[in-house]
Amino acid sequence: MKSSSGGCRATIERYFTMDVLLVLTQLPDRGSAESLARTLLDRRLAACVSILSPCRSTYRWQGAVETSDEVPVLIKTTEACYTALQAAICAEHPYELPEIIALPVAAGLPGYLAWVAAETRSEGTPA
Repeated sequence: MKSSSGGCRATIERYFTMDVLLVLTQLPDRGSAESLARTLLDRRLAACVSILSPCRSTYRWQGAVETSDEVPVLIKTTEACYTALQAAICAEHPYELPEIIALPVAAGLPGYLAWVAAETRSEGTPA
């Protein structure tokens, strides 16, 4: 999020919230990560989707140890959007069992958290 106003102040403010979530998932390639990001943003299920650099994942799958290259994705959303966001990820994800982990944001910059809430609100929904 780029802006010159409403950012950090000289004093540190902590804003406690249970409404904002950080959702983690992994995709097999950048193209599928970008497609998912666009879907989530277009549907206002996410305020921001960060597509990270590829990484190597090693995991157990169907009784065997597997290794594959994956693209980690960080999704900023709200609890109110989570059910629809999870359904959208499952519908578009190429894996049989996608990693979808939602972590509650315990504290954050108040303006940023308000921005996440505002950007995930559907049109006409009151603040």
